[in-house]
Amino acid sequence: MKLILDGNINAYYVQTLCMIFFPGAKFGALEHENPDAPELYLRLCEHTDGVEAYVRVTVDGKTASSEKFYTYSTDFDNAKTAKMACGAAVIAACGEVMGYRPAWGMLTGVRPSKVATELLQAGVSKTRIKRILTGEYFVIPKKAALATDVALNEQKLIGTPSSKDCSVYISIPFCPSRCSYCSFVSYTSQKLLGLIPEYLLHLLKDIELTFAKIRELGLRICTIYIGGGTPTILTADQLRVLLSKIAEQTDVTALEEYTLESGRPDTITAEKMAVAKEYGVTRVCVNPQSLSETVLQSIGRSHTPDDFLQAYDVARNSGIANINTDLIVGLPGDNFKTFSYTFDRILSLRPENITVHTFCVKKAAEILRQGNRVYSLRGGDAGKCVDYSQLKAQQENYLPYYMYRQKNTVGNFENVGFSLEGAEGRYNVYMMEEVHSIFALGAGAVSKMVDYRPKDGGKPVIERLFYPKYPYEYLRDESTADKMQAMEDFYNRRGLLD
Repeated sequence: MKLILDGNINAYYVQTLCMIFFPGAKFGALEHENPDAPELYLRLCEHTDGVEAYVRVTVDGKTASSEKFYTYSTDFDNAKTAKMACGAAVIAACGEVMGYRPAWGMLTGVRPSKVATELLQAGVSKTRIKRILTGEYFVIPKKAALATDVALNEQKLIGTPSSKDCSVYISIPFCPSRCSYCSFVSYTSQKLLGLIPEYLLHLLKDIELTFAKIRELGLRICTIYIGGGTPTILTADQLRVLLSKIAEQTDVTALEEYTLESGRPDTITAEKMAVAKEYGVTRVCVNPQSLSETVLQSIGRSHTPDDFLQAYDVARNSGIANINTDLIVGLPGDNFKTFSYTFDRILSLRPENITVHTFCVKKAAEILRQGNRVYSLRGGDAGKCVDYSQLKAQQENYLPYYMYRQKNTVGNFENVGFSLEGAEGRYNVYMMEEVHSIFALGAGAVSKMVDYRPKDGGKPVIERLFYPKYPYEYLRDESTADKMQAMEDFYNRRGLLD
């Protein structure tokens, strides 16, 4: 797609707006050489009393334009005012030429409830927040209501964070097979799976160093999340080694939540679940994605619906109190009939958490190399499926407690976590809302050190620490001691240990 920007404009923001209407769009020199590529011209003029944005967009010989003027006010700083003017003009012009109104309006970020959260913290009423979202951000009413409800539920969970709170993420980046839509750093070949024993030994050393530094700094671990990949690809004995090491390093009974991602039903056994229960795991994820055998085959899942139901029973019978199930809306070959059947069947099981994702196409996903047409503006049945999941969840007393969005999702829809009251997945909220530090270990892991309420009254400060992306690189990595020093320096520099 060709972008022509005139004025002090954030190009990346304009690109994210364009991707709402042109999912999968690319921006670069090759697109400028393509005479048939959609073209968007945006001019931003700053005046003494406000900002004027003019947009002209041309697609397949059809042109539409829009001009928006936003007055400076005490509600937003000048940069935010300019951003909103640009957003309003792009949404109006692209909406006209494409005949499409995006459900989330000009909100493009990963946290669509962020605006509602900020307004709640400023003391704005729930009713007023919904009016602002619909009137100023062009969010459709049902999404404005969802964002406000999620923000309210998140704030109840978060409460008043302490500067000494933290969580820990442990990466097991291996899977028994690779789903065609997956872009995570996970490894499936027998050669790479052969790295698991050595990987585990290296990880245990890093666990010792990290937990020792957390104790030294006097921090309180709220949640631990073991993710992947598929952590239950480990044998029962390997899982025991990992969990026993964690139990040596911290009092797992004092955690608010302890999650073992067990997403692939074909890796779940009664012995593994018994080990998890023995060492204090309180939450597991058993993820069918769909209960349509045809859909599962099309995306490369190596399990059947019956395999999921058997694995779910194993997890339930283990005595672990909290089970999450992940579903994906808009998978290739899925439709309203198959999705609604899946969702109703999952509801009948009464898992404590149900997370409904919208199919998202990442650049590294195998499905793109298969020649599939997966990008979709309107999303076919996806919108109907998303609405169905949210209405049915509400009827069955599941609350929406966290939400995020990704680029290039089918129909530009959201991912929502639902839970029975009191069973919310706390790590998800702490991670998404960045209210305290997340210390991450393992290949591809990224720690986020957070000063949520700076003493100078400014915005939260976040610094990141990266482990190598690939397991074979991680095995050669000796940077953990340096990362521990960086952690200590951050906490001392920010005055968080006072």
